[in-house]
Amino acid sequence: MSARVRSLAAALVTVALLGACSTSDEDASNDVSGQGYVSGDGGTAIFAADDRKGPVELKGTDYAGKEHDVTTWQGDVVVVNTWYANCPPCRAEAPDLVALADDYASKGVHVIGVNGTDSAAPALAFQKKFDVPYPSIHDTDGSAIASLQGVIPINAVPTTVVLDRDGDVAARILGTARASTLTGIVDDVLAEGS
Repeated sequence: MSARVRSLAAALVTVALLGACSTSDEDASNDVSGQGYVSGDGGTAIFAADDRKGPVELKGTDYAGKEHDVTTWQGDVVVVNTWYANCPPCRAEAPDLVALADDYASKGVHVIGVNGTDSAAPALAFQKKFDVPYPSIHDTDGSAIASLQGVIPINAVPTTVVLDRDGDVAARILGTARASTLTGIVDDVLAEGS
């Protein structure tokens, strides 16, 4: 390898590392409560049926030890939400996700959480506090998030992904999922099968 190629490669590695460790004002303004992570801004991506990727093959064990596999829900609409107990936007959106799970269960909508941070005690306390009726995968090994990352980037916590009846990604919300936005997306995806 020539000196010029080595120099160029070293410069690219340096730029990549600096980008990954960015502390720009924009990143700092999105750092929720100084906890060292960058939250999403609620930005929503909705994918036309012909542009959807998937199917998502997400599976794992919840905090009660029960196995879940979203592929068994194909034919229904699935809402996947990444969260953890001390995440302020996760706490803010929890009542809306609970309402969605309660209100849409009879319409063929499943909600599942993915928590890659918490041990059982804080996760179960969160679920009890917000009366969460749906399971959450205990994902400290990162395998559930990795299965999502292979189809749709998960760049923030919380992130909410809506899967269509084929298990393909119909939409993604980075950051807090507002009730009106999420129910609108779910209603649209449900209407596709009508």
